Amino acid sequence: MADQVAPGTMAETGDTGAHGLDARIAPSYVHEAHHGRPASWVAVSIIIVGFVVGGIALPVGPAWWLFWLGAGIVVVGGIFALSVHILDDWY
Repeated sequence: MADQVAPGTMAETGDTGAHGLDARIAPSYVHEAHHGRPASWVAVSIIIVGFVVGGIALPVGPAWWLFWLGAGIVVVGGIFALSVHILDDWY
């Protein structure tokens, strides 16, 4: 493990990279920001709307038809999310 780090401090090397870290010893989790594709955000928005509709249905009655409508919206949003390959946006 000791042979992975260059001798001296990072300030002595002079190469501080994009995030102030030496490019040779920068951790692998340092990467550019990635905020997902617009289709993924649409899918997440549909799912959030479904949760809000279902959440509103419970304290106002409970209005079970509205709760199940919200649950259906969540399912449709989940199917849409899978169809646009939302799980490929994890990086």
